[in-house]
Amino acid sequence: MKTPTFILASSSSARLRLLQTIGIHPIVMPSNFDESTVKLIEPRKLVETLAQAKAETIANSLIKENLSKTQSNLILGCDSVLVIDDEIYGKPADAQEAIARWQKMRGRVGQLYTGHALIDLVKNQTLVICRMTKVHFALVNDREIEAYIATGEPLKCAGCFAIEGKGGLFIEKIEGCHTNVIGLSLPLLRVMLNSLGYQVSNFW
Repeated sequence: MKTPTFILASSSSARLRLLQTIGIHPIVMPSNFDESTVKLIEPRKLVETLAQAKAETIANSLIKENLSKTQSNLILGCDSVLVIDDEIYGKPADAQEAIARWQKMRGRVGQLYTGHALIDLVKNQTLVICRMTKVHFALVNDREIEAYIATGEPLKCAGCFAIEGKGGLFIEKIEGCHTNVIGLSLPLLRVMLNSLGYQVSNFW
């Protein structure tokens, strides 16, 4: 079986690094999908819908350019949100919102949902799956919060923290998949690839 071209429909550097770590070196094609057009209040359905929309945006673009007929493509779209007390949080709008968010998150447990959509253009198959990981936040003080927000790191992340960066200092433990919190569950990706008839080792 010919190894397909792997396309990441995301501008997330964290997701790119995760894929590179396991030997997948994707073509990065951000979808630029307008997330504000999706109005859903159930987090699992929200991230699944957004992940699929991002992947389908790139798939449709390739089809229009007839590129899907000349080469085999796998397209991965992802989306993540944090939920605390049934309230959904994406990326904070600014530093003030990020500070207020952390003041609410500290000492609490949140649920990090990541939707994964994998499209195989040749087989005309789409898999959409969500994974949830519980995140236990440390009881950090205001000074620590303000210093962390000042680094700019949490402003780029759903949930207002990067567990693989400085934010890892403020996470006491997680329950579930670690890489899911970063934005892409690697064990789930392996299962999805297997379901489509591929092995991760095909990309090595």
